[in-house]
Amino acid sequence: MKRASDPRHLARILALQRLFSSYFNSGNQDVDEIPVEQLIELDEIEEYNLELFNGIVDGVNSQKEEIDNLITKYAPQWPISQMKLVDLQILRIAILEGFVGKITPPKVAIDEAIEIAKDFGGDSSGKFVNGVLGAIYEEAKKDE
Repeated sequence: MKRASDPRHLARILALQRLFSSYFNSGNQDVDEIPVEQLIELDEIEEYNLELFNGIVDGVNSQKEEIDNLITKYAPQWPISQMKLVDLQILRIAILEGFVGKITPPKVAIDEAIEIAKDFGGDSSGKFVNGVLGAIYEEAKKDE
């Protein structure tokens, strides 16, 4: 059972916040990226998995096109430009972790994404994230 203080869970939350904030900073030279130290202080985090945090942020940024292609394929009724930004970033993290980068077992990545979506997204975010990731998981199982 994961704990709210689990360093890997907290790394995912910090990665979500970094990716979310970097969206608003992209192309804006006047706005500095929020340092992870400031996010840690704001969230009152004592310990997080730095390697996982860096792996997620770097991986999502470097493999965004491949990840977004999967999202487009498995959520065709929701164009990326119309998705809630927080849901999109949660999907990107989970797809990187469980399917593209294979950092974490897919079921763990899906569970984490659903929990984070419930905490940070809207009322239907958990179901939406579960639906998209579940479809990707089912297809990945067929390919194995």
